[in-house]
Amino acid sequence: MSAFKLHGILAWFAVHKNHYGFYPYAKTIEVFKDQLKKYEISKGTIQFPIDKPIPLKFVKEIIQYRVKDNLEKMRIKNQKNKSLKSNT
Repeated sequence: MSAFKLHGILAWFAVHKNHYGFYPYAKTIEVFKDQLKKYEISKGTIQFPIDKPIPLKFVKEIIQYRVKDNLEKMRIKNQKNKSLKSNT
């Protein structure tokens, strides 16, 4: 499955028979749940209808959220690493 990546995976995507699958993690689905009411969703999946254009502005908004999330995780990881190094 193809993916967008930056300091880890941002979201996966795939084409299926009746929809485009977009997989931005369950936490992201929860954050955007109000905006996702017109789409089929599950725990970590958004299904965009294959017979309609992909909502690129919305996908961009989701990816921007995931970039911020991944950068924050990286910042926390770097802080922990610095803390561990300074304690040795």
